[in-house]
Amino acid sequence: MTNTPLSAGIVAGRLAPAELEENFADLHPPLDDHEALVAADRCYFCHDAPCITACPTEIDIPLFIRQIATGTPEAAAKTIFDQNILGGMCARVCPTETLCEEACVREIAEGKPIEIGQLQRYATDRLMTRGEHPFSRADPTGKRVAVVGAGPAGLACAHRLALKGHDVVVHDARAKPGGLNEFGIAAYKSVDGFAEREVKWLLKIGGITVETGKALGDGLTLEGLRKEYDAVFLGIGLGGVNALGLEGEDRDGVEDAVSFIEDLRQASDLAALPVGRDVVVIGGGMTAVDAAVQSKLLGALNVSLVYRRGRDRMNASVYEQDLAASKGVRIITNARPVAVHGNGAVREVEFEYVTDDQKPAGEGFRLPADQLFKAIGQALEGEALPELEGRKIRVTGAGRTSLPNVWAGGDCAAGGDDLTVTAVAEGRDAAEDIHAGLMG
Repeated sequence: MTNTPLSAGIVAGRLAPAELEENFADLHPPLDDHEALVAADRCYFCHDAPCITACPTEIDIPLFIRQIATGTPEAAAKTIFDQNILGGMCARVCPTETLCEEACVREIAEGKPIEIGQLQRYATDRLMTRGEHPFSRADPTGKRVAVVGAGPAGLACAHRLALKGHDVVVHDARAKPGGLNEFGIAAYKSVDGFAEREVKWLLKIGGITVETGKALGDGLTLEGLRKEYDAVFLGIGLGGVNALGLEGEDRDGVEDAVSFIEDLRQASDLAALPVGRDVVVIGGGMTAVDAAVQSKLLGALNVSLVYRRGRDRMNASVYEQDLAASKGVRIITNARPVAVHGNGAVREVEFEYVTDDQKPAGEGFRLPADQLFKAIGQALEGEALPELEGRKIRVTGAGRTSLPNVWAGGDCAAGGDDLTVTAVAEGRDAAEDIHAGLMG
């Protein structure tokens, strides 16, 4: 190891391979059989279960936990996959602490909810490792549907349409499918290539063809797809990255947090991935937290996450904020960037404190930085899209857009909350609506 956390600049090899392996191990090791039974036994199996209502995909949580408790985890997995075909990944990345587990009766009564996410992972992993697919296609309908975007929304839509007997072609701009599950989440949340394995397992339903390297405006047009297919679903996500709009933003070392996370997720050797000694991340969402935590895990000496509002306004959950702090990330709130300083490369980032209503508080500060990550949101990209609402595609009902026979869901559609589980629900529901329309 030639470098250390003290080495100046953006360099690779700050930590030994063994330390990197430990840092990027599974954040939540899976439950074993005994642990799963003990966890399942705590469930009250509520009749009007608030956890179901809190789940965007409305999984019958008491039912699948009872199935685990009675020794049938494969049946539990089928219950989960009926509602959420990407239940394996959602068990790993869902903010259960603000969804189903927050609504759990045990949480309200005792402050310790049922480990719903862990139990969901236990069940889905058991079935998936057997290599079996729990569903079979209906008889062919003769209808063809194009899905643009192979992220959670697109994959969920494609699977449900294939299940109904339609032929589906999924187009994606990247070299392999998966979307944010493959490229955009922290590596320690999805280890051992799980995202790629999950896609391969999902495709076992049959009837789905994946074509990579094609995007709207680059090999595809919406007009052409509408002519070629009976219906189109847009799950294109948000491909653009918002700019800070600051003086000096073009300096070396100023990067997109999304690109950094993607490089890390696809790296075969973490020791070869460069990271700064002094890292600053601007933003308050999950992308910001993931970039900050992983910078620290790669060996950065000082990592600061700066957000313009208070902690209670951060999109990242309290759990994720606490995780970042536990890894040594300094979280600074009520501060916004003013300028990026340096001679060719970033050396300092200047901030000013602001009040809750975003007015200057009259004081400022500078943070040393040889690497600055922007994580202030992403923007919709694409040509000749349906009507927009704000900066996303306007949808009504189950994802219907302003264009006939064109649906949309996931991050690109207005009204969602930018969660994997919500994207799955929107893709699934759009598929049901597409099917109803096609079979009319």
